[in-house]
Amino acid sequence: MGKIILRQRPADTVTIIFLLFLTVLTILFYQKVPKAPLLIGLYSLLIVSQVIIIRFKDRGRFMGLFHDVIFPIICVLVIFDSLEWLVHYVNPKDIDLILVRFDYLLFNNHPTVMLEKIMNPLLTDILQLAYTTYYFIPISLGIVLLLNNQKEEFNRTLFMILFCFYLSYLGYILMPALGPRYAINHLQTTELQGLFIAEPIQRLLNQIEGIKRDAFPSGHTAIAVIVLYLGYRFKRSYFWVLLPVVGALVFSTVYCRYHYVIDVIAGFGLTILTVFFGEWYYEWWLKWRSRQGN
Repeated sequence: MGKIILRQRPADTVTIIFLLFLTVLTILFYQKVPKAPLLIGLYSLLIVSQVIIIRFKDRGRFMGLFHDVIFPIICVLVIFDSLEWLVHYVNPKDIDLILVRFDYLLFNNHPTVMLEKIMNPLLTDILQLAYTTYYFIPISLGIVLLLNNQKEEFNRTLFMILFCFYLSYLGYILMPALGPRYAINHLQTTELQGLFIAEPIQRLLNQIEGIKRDAFPSGHTAIAVIVLYLGYRFKRSYFWVLLPVVGALVFSTVYCRYHYVIDVIAGFGLTILTVFFGEWYYEWWLKWRSRQGN
């Protein structure tokens, strides 16, 4: 079984392994998780679907695209959405108080309160828009690599991004936190208001994301920076396009009150872990595949 999994590309392997982990976790906390049967069924369906898609990925252009792009997006979105039904029941102790104290020690104040001094509606609109680019940046790099026929670079990029996503999800399970928009909203003296688009985007994201306890580490920071790293390696011209966008995105996570500063620092740390362990594993897998004659 292990060798069968290893024969697949690392992006497929890491997805199957993480889904198996979530399945086992749900079984272990079966009595505490209200929607445990649904989650087990959902994770099992994704695992089976992944295996079937691997089997038929060479059957035409659409199946190749579904395997490379569409199904990984589905997995990330579905797994993230499922965390709302899992995290709080597996680990009900939020760590917001600890994170708030860390930020206060760093700045002798609360950063989201300090940022009220520079708040204005136009800046809020711009930064709220920058925050949403998180949902498109990873996909855009993948498309650029595929259009440039950089398939091997795409496969490595996909694995690294998925690995970073799953590590961030593990962080949410181990260290759940609501974030400053919920935990210290009572300390804010001014509402975060935009000109035209900030509030509609905020409402949409609240409806889509719900309450996931996904503040620590900052996945927005980790994913954006890992994409920046991969862009620098494989498509330098696109790196320069991404750089100001990622800079605005990282700043927006605190300005828009989604994350504490310590979350952002942890997000950079998560990127480093992803690069270190992800690159090591990918290189090991390439050597293993070469020895197997694949």
